[in-house]
Amino acid sequence: MSQDRLLKLKSTKSSHVIWSRKNKKTVERKIEVVKFDPTLKKRVLFKETKK
Repeated sequence: MSQDRLLKLKSTKSSHVIWSRKNKKTVERKIEVVKFDPTLKKRVLFKETKK
């Protein structure tokens, strides 16, 4: 797995972090994804942050 494509997605409601990948050739904006947060036990918005 290439380390330069890894990005850190942090929850907006808690301190939970998810690691993911993105194709930097096709996606130029920062990623925002709604995913399940196990600490809150609900779906929340995850935003891309610096490593």
